[in-house]
Amino acid sequence: MKKFEGYFHGIDLGGWLSQCDYSQDRLDNFIKKSDIEKIKSWGLDHVRVPVDYNIFQSDDATFIDTGFECVQRCIDWCGEYGLNMILDLHKTRGFSFDKGEGESNFFTDEKLQQAFYDLWEEFARRYVKYADRLAFELLNEVTEPSYIDSWNHISGEAIKVIRKYSKDIRIIVGSYWNNSLDAMKDLAAPADENIVYTFHCYDPLIFTHQGAYWVDEMPHDFRLAYPGSIKGYEEKYSEIGLDKLCDFAHITVKELSEKYFEERFTEAKRVSEERDVPVYCGEYGVINLADPQDSLNWYKDICTAFDNFGFGRAAWSYKEMDYGISDAHMDSVRDELLKYL
Repeated sequence: MKKFEGYFHGIDLGGWLSQCDYSQDRLDNFIKKSDIEKIKSWGLDHVRVPVDYNIFQSDDATFIDTGFECVQRCIDWCGEYGLNMILDLHKTRGFSFDKGEGESNFFTDEKLQQAFYDLWEEFARRYVKYADRLAFELLNEVTEPSYIDSWNHISGEAIKVIRKYSKDIRIIVGSYWNNSLDAMKDLAAPADENIVYTFHCYDPLIFTHQGAYWVDEMPHDFRLAYPGSIKGYEEKYSEIGLDKLCDFAHITVKELSEKYFEERFTEAKRVSEERDVPVYCGEYGVINLADPQDSLNWYKDICTAFDNFGFGRAAWSYKEMDYGISDAHMDSVRDELLKYL
């Protein structure tokens, strides 16, 4: 199975150039060179950097230099400390994975799609010279299955735009249901040998998102330990009326462990081998409302499965964003946790 070399052990820099107030103070100070130095000291090999279109494109679609300068700083810092980097477009004009953003029409509006192509062309023009240590992720978490045909076309066109500047830079593509591994099979066949498929894994969601204010039907005071039995977790889903999504589809094990994640990853492995394409998990993590020891137990299991399958990954997230691994909440378990990320 082909692997995504150089991107096995990473962390997301969420909340810096994306999902924030976009103030100059945020852009200048939320992540600094010292943070990249710390991440390197943790033994990781890359960072995934989410960015939103509006720090690069004004309302009339002209480019904003300060946004590109932030990305360049991070590229330079990563180069200094020997880290690879993924540039992830988390939000584009007309689409956000967060329904609260009110973005729409990207998948049907050619003008919005052209703005997307224009932005990726500018990223390519500026940054493909770092292709030996930089990868591009086209768009974070396509949501609805109905978008897949349009997304396959749009992503294919974006790949063509980037390939005018580099045949070698790795380009990462995810599917619907928020980069679900179960939807990976519906992605277009890899356009070339430097395409990577991505998925996100927060399974079981009832544990990793316990008490999350943004999850419908999730009681804010709900708490759950890890590990536990599959049956017990299913009963908890029923008690609170939360859709199980695909958390336990086709699962034969009875208890949550690394074997559970191995069964969940089997489909991604099948697609990877069938299409000769690397598979990468761009996000996984546990909300900071969970007990730290339970979180550590979960990280041990999922990371063991990642290693057994040879999947690269980036934990969500380095700092704050309700999941911060560097936050005080994780102080008691962080040293042990870093052995697994």
